[in-house]
Amino acid sequence: MMSNSDRVVLALGGAGTVGSGIVKALLDKGFKVAVISRDNSRLERLRSFVSPNTKDNLTTIVGNVGSEEEAEVVKQALLKSVGKVTDVVSSLGFSWWQGGPPHTQSLKELHWVIETLLFSTFVSWKAFFPLVRDDSNCTYTFITGGAGEKLLMPGTGFLTVGAASCLAFCQVLREEYPEVSCKLNQVKINTGVAPPERMSPGYLNHLDLGEAVAALVEKRNSSHTVFTINCPADLKTVILEKNL
Repeated sequence: MMSNSDRVVLALGGAGTVGSGIVKALLDKGFKVAVISRDNSRLERLRSFVSPNTKDNLTTIVGNVGSEEEAEVVKQALLKSVGKVTDVVSSLGFSWWQGGPPHTQSLKELHWVIETLLFSTFVSWKAFFPLVRDDSNCTYTFITGGAGEKLLMPGTGFLTVGAASCLAFCQVLREEYPEVSCKLNQVKINTGVAPPERMSPGYLNHLDLGEAVAALVEKRNSSHTVFTINCPADLKTVILEKNL
């Protein structure tokens, strides 16, 4: 078995609210972590956010996983920089959209929402899954939102459509690749996620979520499993206990 220090986790969406908590927790557990973002300032923010003694284990790459051609370029840059990838955590897209009811929206807006939530998830999976798929020591973990199962509030409809497409895509992968060696899992979050300074009642602290996801990646005990998180207490019961 590889030790954490031998493992390289690609955190897709690692510069976001959800992703940054996961990146910090993985680094604190001794993993090497790589993060790709189009926005260098977000990568700089991430570097200053993680524990200072772990910065040397964080690799940041400016690039885009939005198109197949660009994802291939980023993949080559990544492998040149870190040598290998043993684990992938995908938390792409945005967590909020409230543009208004469908009759007020354009096709262009719907296309943008689907592109941001579904297309980036598919394109990056297609690029990076081959790096881990045939090794039972490797993992691929999707972080998805519960917005796909209901209208969260008036005006958020396109978020529901985009989030639902991601849930469906994850289901397709579980059922289309039942025999794959890589540990393929999904963490479905049915509540808000925020940093400590922006917490609301019932929300998950992104640091706590990060620790739970890092434990899931570290243990590698489950595959083809959906871990559903409805409230902060679920982080301990659903992920930590199921995994031990």
